[in-house]
Amino acid sequence: MPIASKITVLATLLVLAACRSDPISFYTLTPAQPAPQARSAGNIQIERISVPPQVDRQQIVIRQGNNALAVLETQWWGASLVDELRSALVDQLSNARSGSKTQGLRVDVLRFDNVPGQYALLDATWRLRAADLRNPLICRSTLQTASGASIDELVTAQQNNVKRLAALIAAAANSNAGNCPTAL
Repeated sequence: MPIASKITVLATLLVLAACRSDPISFYTLTPAQPAPQARSAGNIQIERISVPPQVDRQQIVIRQGNNALAVLETQWWGASLVDELRSALVDQLSNARSGSKTQGLRVDVLRFDNVPGQYALLDATWRLRAADLRNPLICRSTLQTASGASIDELVTAQQNNVKRLAALIAAAANSNAGNCPTAL
């Protein structure tokens, strides 16, 4: 084989090796269930979920220091963050019964922070309204869970935050008091 061919083959192999990228890992806010269980449809209908534009993407966003964000190019949500939150809340609220009335839910996430080695934070206002009532119940929940340094641990911490938010929403839906529930 002539030297020019060897150089061409070597250059091609180097270019292909340089183009190699790390595989993308996908995460979800819906935790794996330990055992399948019968689920009820529930009476809470999710009307809308919004998240801050800084985290409104499929890639996971983490905080670095006090004023920097990092978009992780190889750690992604399984869907957009809004869709992940919707799926997780539907999953968590599917056992919630709110009597015979159907209630509409709107969730506006104000902060969705992931700080490796410290915490995961979910700060949201939410509105719960029965179809036959004019005055909705409007509450704010700020939920923070300690987290380890890995992305797996951050996602698990956010799953816990979503589970706690769903429990607060379910408590409000099942209460006749008309007050926002206290943090669990």
